[in-house]
Amino acid sequence: MVPSEENQLVPKEDMFWSCRQSIFAEMKKKFSQVESAAEEPRVLCIIQDTTNSKTVNERVTLNLPASTPLKRLFEDVASKVGYVNGTFDLVWGNGDNVTDTTPIDQNSDKTILDAGFEPGKKNFLHLTDKDGEQPHIMPEESGTTDDSVQDRFIGPLPREGSVGCTNDYVSQNYSYSSVLSKSETGYVGLVNQAMTCYLNSLLQTLFMTPEFRNALYKWEFEESEEDPVTSIPYQLQRLFILLQTSKKRAIETTDVTRSFGWDSSEAWQQHDVQELCRVMFDALEQKWKQTEQADLINQLYQGKLKDYVRCLECGYEGWRIDTYLDIPLVIRPYGSNQAFASVEEALHAFIQPEILDGPNQYFCERCKKKCDARKGLRFLHFPYLLTLQLKRFDFDYTTMHRIKLNDRMTFPEELDMNVFIDVEDEKSPQTESCTDSGAENEGSCHSDQMSNDFSNDDGVDEGICLESNSAAERISKAGSEKSSLLYELFSVMVHSGSAAGGHYYACIKSFSDDQWYSFNDQHVSKITQEDIKKTYGGSSGSRGYYSSAFASSTNAYMLIYRLKDPTRNAKFLEAHEYPEHIKQLVQKERELEEQEKRQREIERNTCKIKLFCMHPTKQIMMENKLEVHKDRTLKEAVEIAYKLMDLEEAVPLDCCRLVKYDEFHDYLERSYEGEEDTPMGLLLGGVKSTYMFDLLLETRRPDQIFQCYKPGEVMVKVHVVDLKTESVASPISVRAYLNQTVSEFKQLISKATHLPAETMRVVLERCYNDLRLLNISSKTLKAEGFFRSNKVFIESSESVDRHVAYTDSHLWKLLDRHANTIRLYVSLPEQSPGSQFRRAVYQKSSGDSGNLDEACERVKGPVGNMKSVEAILEESTEKLKSLSLQQHQEGDNGDSSKSTEASDFENIESPLNEIDSSASAENRELENQIQISDPENLQSEERSDSDVNNDRSTSSVDSDILSSSHSSDTLCNVDNAPLPLANGLDSHSITSSRRSKVNQGKKETWDTAEEDSGTDSEYDESGKSRGEAQYMYFKSEPYAADEGSGEGQKWLMVHVDKRITLSAFKQHLEPFVGVPSSHFKVFRVYASNQEFESVRLNETLSSFSDDNKITIRLGRALKKGEYRVKVYQLLVNEPEPCKFLLDAVFAKGMTVRQSKEELLPQLREQCGLDLTIDRFRLRKKTWKNPGTVFLDYHIYEEDINISSNWEVFLEILDGVEKMKSMSQLAVLSRRWRPSEMKLDSFQEVVLESSSVEELKEKLSEVSGIPLENIEFAKGRGTFPCDISILEIHQDLDWNPKVSTLNVWPLYICDDGAVIFYRDKTEELMELTDEQRNELMKKESSRLQKTGHRVTYSPRKEKALKIYLDGAPNKDLTQD
Repeated sequence: MVPSEENQLVPKEDMFWSCRQSIFAEMKKKFSQVESAAEEPRVLCIIQDTTNSKTVNERVTLNLPASTPLKRLFEDVASKVGYVNGTFDLVWGNGDNVTDTTPIDQNSDKTILDAGFEPGKKNFLHLTDKDGEQPHIMPEESGTTDDSVQDRFIGPLPREGSVGCTNDYVSQNYSYSSVLSKSETGYVGLVNQAMTCYLNSLLQTLFMTPEFRNALYKWEFEESEEDPVTSIPYQLQRLFILLQTSKKRAIETTDVTRSFGWDSSEAWQQHDVQELCRVMFDALEQKWKQTEQADLINQLYQGKLKDYVRCLECGYEGWRIDTYLDIPLVIRPYGSNQAFASVEEALHAFIQPEILDGPNQYFCERCKKKCDARKGLRFLHFPYLLTLQLKRFDFDYTTMHRIKLNDRMTFPEELDMNVFIDVEDEKSPQTESCTDSGAENEGSCHSDQMSNDFSNDDGVDEGICLESNSAAERISKAGSEKSSLLYELFSVMVHSGSAAGGHYYACIKSFSDDQWYSFNDQHVSKITQEDIKKTYGGSSGSRGYYSSAFASSTNAYMLIYRLKDPTRNAKFLEAHEYPEHIKQLVQKERELEEQEKRQREIERNTCKIKLFCMHPTKQIMMENKLEVHKDRTLKEAVEIAYKLMDLEEAVPLDCCRLVKYDEFHDYLERSYEGEEDTPMGLLLGGVKSTYMFDLLLETRRPDQIFQCYKPGEVMVKVHVVDLKTESVASPISVRAYLNQTVSEFKQLISKATHLPAETMRVVLERCYNDLRLLNISSKTLKAEGFFRSNKVFIESSESVDRHVAYTDSHLWKLLDRHANTIRLYVSLPEQSPGSQFRRAVYQKSSGDSGNLDEACERVKGPVGNMKSVEAILEESTEKLKSLSLQQHQEGDNGDSSKSTEASDFENIESPLNEIDSSASAENRELENQIQISDPENLQSEERSDSDVNNDRSTSSVDSDILSSSHSSDTLCNVDNAPLPLANGLDSHSITSSRRSKVNQGKKETWDTAEEDSGTDSEYDESGKSRGEAQYMYFKSEPYAADEGSGEGQKWLMVHVDKRITLSAFKQHLEPFVGVPSSHFKVFRVYASNQEFESVRLNETLSSFSDDNKITIRLGRALKKGEYRVKVYQLLVNEPEPCKFLLDAVFAKGMTVRQSKEELLPQLREQCGLDLTIDRFRLRKKTWKNPGTVFLDYHIYEEDINISSNWEVFLEILDGVEKMKSMSQLAVLSRRWRPSEMKLDSFQEVVLESSSVEELKEKLSEVSGIPLENIEFAKGRGTFPCDISILEIHQDLDWNPKVSTLNVWPLYICDDGAVIFYRDKTEELMELTDEQRNELMKKESSRLQKTGHRVTYSPRKEKALKIYLDGAPNKDLTQD
């Protein structure tokens, strides 16, 4: 049959090629898609979940193609955070859209690129509530979490929010329910308080022990007999019930630790889990006395062993019985490089006897002589619950450090303990005959962790008890019970870390389903037998001595086995089997948990936001936190805020409202007209842990109406300036729009202030010292630099000042002074002549106070020592008169060509000027201005370090914040009237606190000696006062200080321009102090009442701020070229080698001998040191290190560099000065005597060169050691280079192979180096362990007292105690 054309078979080759072609076409298509996707820009989206406080700090990151639809974005976010799609909104969190709070349209078909997302940048989004409702949590079964990953995890988990998390969310499918919901294993974790992981591991093990949990439940708490807070069994009952019934993922242990008598500091102390087990069991036994559970711990955990010694000659055996709660197993035998491979091997070693022979022979009472003997331990009885402690922590006597042994040690899942009971020795008749007689022989417990308070226990029936009378019965009983000593492992307590600290967690097998679980604090997960094997420890390499250092640090530390005995193995009590008191407790805990859940739900739906309110009568800004449920209306929130701010007696409720407020910029963002019934959740944008804005409870008078604040408006504080009275009024708030012009803005201000707009000058203070005149009417406010909150000054008068250049105008000078004036409180010295001077001047209350000459003449009589002060005042008066005449001649020429610097002014007002406060404005202006007498001096001013810092410390943003947020609007009166002070400043100008910038135009000079000294002469070379070259504002008045500031203490309140120099400031203070400025010192007082002297006379007061305190002390101030020096005594052989003696003044060009001559009387008077000039030397001091010896002919600044606050050592000599030349080298030597373990005192050795050979010769001379036996080493660290005598012999670099001292590794180029030396033939003393430990303690104590490095300094651990009365303070006397 011929096949039809349709059914014709295709040749195999054609079919192959067609298939291949189609595959290639498909691959090409795929590759083109991938290629286009690779070329497509990506958009990085960072989403912050702001719906609740638990997730506000978490971030979800998505990197999406730009063509991704918005629908897909919402789907990805929903799956990422575990919310149901459609139950939340996304709003912009940055970029140009940040002001747009409208949610992104979820149903839009736009791509994220079309929606405004920017490729290549971070696009921040906020996940918010939808319509005021919390997002719905995705059902857990719909999640895609791979349970096996979590279940198989073993080891320390990263803490929530730790850096170790690869994702910002704890898990990829994070949901709010995961924080509170129970683990999928059905078990509840325990919260780690701080470092209580060791406690959590033990508690979970006890909870998973049926016999312990059941017995605990049977105990009934009697509230009439004990406080439940301090009852340890009761709190354990509560904890176990919560672990069994709670729906939470993890519960707190604070109630349990509180019953231990612990405070919060105990949570930061990590202890050993085995130690805790012993201490807790002791506490439970004490609490359970006279109850059914009195012997519970012994019945479950206590075993018995025999400590014996047997004579190898006669067979006589002495023994005693001990009890134990755990068996400590050595990981690595002492002195061995190899660890035991398994627990069984370590158990055999535990009972392996040792032979006492040689010097350790045993005195046999039967043989009446010392004989060889066998000493060992023998198990008599194993407990029901067998606890094995693997002793992984040890002490390395080579390094003197505590170490952890990470060697591998296996342990079986089933442990047969029959092999560890040996009855062969019991067949000996000699042993039986001496059992009773030997019971009293001395013996010691093998482990210091075993209890000796043994009592006969007849009720124990398992194991071998060697107290039977018949050996045959004993052997028979042992044989019959051997089969019962099979134990199964059910708890492994694991330690991860080092000897210095680490983390504990527990691997526990449930007896209900034989499944292993990892209980790691709040995390509970399933694990397998393979995971248990990972806790064996060790590494794959050979077990060398240091192999454990490179092994895994996560390994088993405690093992708990349970005897396999069907007659005793218990199951957990079912709910219907609970005793009645437990059923009641379960019900009580459930009710408490439900109540807590309801409260948590309320908290979750409560909006918490900062609330501010300006008190209507006290005029102070109050702050509080408003907590309101999201469903409460705005009207109800106002009532809550009204009561919270306690305004019931100040203003009616209907005169209050809440407005949106930005406290940082002091800006009212918007008001909520017509939204009184709107829920707060909608108004605030949902429940969030933090809000980007605040609320202000605004008040009004009954006759006022509230102003409407619209979004987009800016707030402007308007200060009206009065040039006649030179006052600046308190602010008036005006709201404007950024798109308004300056002309429209003036009209707006005109309505608010009732001042004409035609003559109005508006000055904007954009930031500190940036006063901009708004003179272009068509410019918008935005273009002029207006922001959310702004400050402007306005002046509207017909004065000629309007036609003067702005920087030369009276307005600019007044505002400049207003911005730079600070208020200081100056404490004058007691019985100061200036106080008499001031009182004499103030006695005149009327008359022509402008005549300064008469005022000065009146005070000349009673004050005899005021000549220099009078001279300064008279000079100032003459300057004022000449300046007055000059100004009358010039008239109103308005010389605007003067520079800004030449138009600055100085006010030298003093008490003399204050006699008549009603002086005319013309007189005030004359008083406020002094002509520059010496411009060259101004240019020669040095620039101080603080000036440089101030240049870069105040940015325009900082200054804007300082000038706006710190403005003292609250200090104005209720009527917003200006508060002019005597000096023409309002209260706001005086109290505003700003950081100052450096004076502009200063010449930088960095290479002068004066800059290094930190001081400058108050007078230049020509004798002219530098204060004359300044023209800054100064005003003072008496001030009554607070009580407690000292009887008779005189205070001044000074208003001063902070651009004034310290030198000029001191000159202004001269009349009040009563002595020239060169005879008193200025100390700045800080918040802690510490005082520091201000010595840089050319430095301004720019670092001072409002209300700083200054103390004036009498005493000679430094002159030009002088330096204040602190002198310390060098005591090389004292425990504290550095002792402060006195402050001295050294001058440039002075020789060392001259400075020593000046020091002699001061040392005699102040320190009681009666010395001659040749019996002491001065030398360089670098921190605590003695340095170069200064020779008598050395000159300061030429041979010796000197600086401000310089420090020198004064060293008293035993004999004649050996240092004669700078080519010599003085080193401090100290002999080390290894055979005595002792260091000798320091001896100075003076070398003529840097030769090592000469050093050895000198050391040989002073010590008597042969030259060839001298070995030396350079000391380390700071003087006196203390080092432990346990380390000095091997730690220092002895006998370096160099020929000169000034090369590596010595680098001894200056005097004062410390050299240790020894006799190399002297042997090191051999120490016993006791001697070494004692010496180590002494050395540690000595080095800690001297503040030097201690090589072995173990962390001081607080002793682990459980206080049965709940009051640790009662136990302090026993420590």
